[in-house]
Amino acid sequence: MPSSLETIVDTRRVIITVGAGGVGKTTTSAALGVAAAQRGKRVLCMTIDPAKRLAESLGIERMNTEAMEIDPKLFQRAGAPLTGSLTVMMVDTKRTFDELVIKYSSSPESAKRLLENKLYQYVSTSLAGTQEYMAMEKLIAVKNDPRYDVVFLDTPPTANALDFLDAPGRLVDALDSAAMKWFIDAFQSTGKLSLNILARSASVVLRAIGKITGGSFLQDVAQFITELNDLFGGFKERAARVQETLRGTDVAFVLVTSPAPMSIKEVLYFSDRLEQHHMPRGALVVNRYRVPPPFAAEAPIPISVSAAAVAMHKLTLDEDAPERLSRAHYDAVKLAALDAHHIRALETRLPADVPVVKVPELASDVHDVKLLSDLARTLLQGGI
Repeated sequence: MPSSLETIVDTRRVIITVGAGGVGKTTTSAALGVAAAQRGKRVLCMTIDPAKRLAESLGIERMNTEAMEIDPKLFQRAGAPLTGSLTVMMVDTKRTFDELVIKYSSSPESAKRLLENKLYQYVSTSLAGTQEYMAMEKLIAVKNDPRYDVVFLDTPPTANALDFLDAPGRLVDALDSAAMKWFIDAFQSTGKLSLNILARSASVVLRAIGKITGGSFLQDVAQFITELNDLFGGFKERAARVQETLRGTDVAFVLVTSPAPMSIKEVLYFSDRLEQHHMPRGALVVNRYRVPPPFAAEAPIPISVSAAAVAMHKLTLDEDAPERLSRAHYDAVKLAALDAHHIRALETRLPADVPVVKVPELASDVHDVKLLSDLARTLLQGGI
């Protein structure tokens, strides 16, 4: 019977990996992409903040904002050939935002004014949540690209990745707020900021702000808001479409964590948020799961056993080596038991239809095609 991740890779059009920082989320996403390409699919892997090590493992110096197809000879030489194709790219937040502005502005002139606005240039690159929301926009843009059979998106660490769930609604609410209407009323009729036409309360507030920030800043804000309001209908439509797409039956979220309690706490929070938004959780991957060593025991191995093992292999070690080996074995047993305890607690918090795939702690980082292919196989086989 195929593993759950194998079924997801075979049947879903979009697979989004989410999780805390430092738990192997980006590597998991890339490995699943490799698995899909090895099964004959044309794969696009998108990431927001790719690790240099991951790029090097795929034979490229770094990922960039243009789609790059990975040389299949790399996998051929590693004994893990691709029968499909693997393309990677980094999401360009500003370019994606710019493309939306150009598409939904009422005229080329209006788009040009907004693109050149100083406040827009800041918001489109630096405002919290913009990066994550634009990643979703890019996902929507490539979702139906006939060049690809499946698209993988690696999101930022959990705290920021949550932004894409709420960003569409927040954007619409912000554009439709009373404060926005103040600026639009004060700017739209003349093309310059005029506080005389506002209600007294609004005028007093904006004049006070102007004394602190300067009139030119308020002018830029008013122009920015007015031009952005021109896009309101388009953005409102897009916001609804993004939310609807993420709830689709061809989309799956793969949650990634380590056995560490804080990582588990974060991934459970994210899982709960996905459920609240009616978005599909496909599976949960636990990386760096410590497996009990052979002859696991509840007490340290007798020192005489360690000494016999040292003698059998004709090793020359320090005099206290048997004692230290005995203690290390005991610690490994305890740490494995602790991981198992944490994961059992995690499983009780998840629905029965969300399988947990445990990936054993590896001897090294995943830094080449061979190791990436090995991880792909482990994931699709259901872990340990």
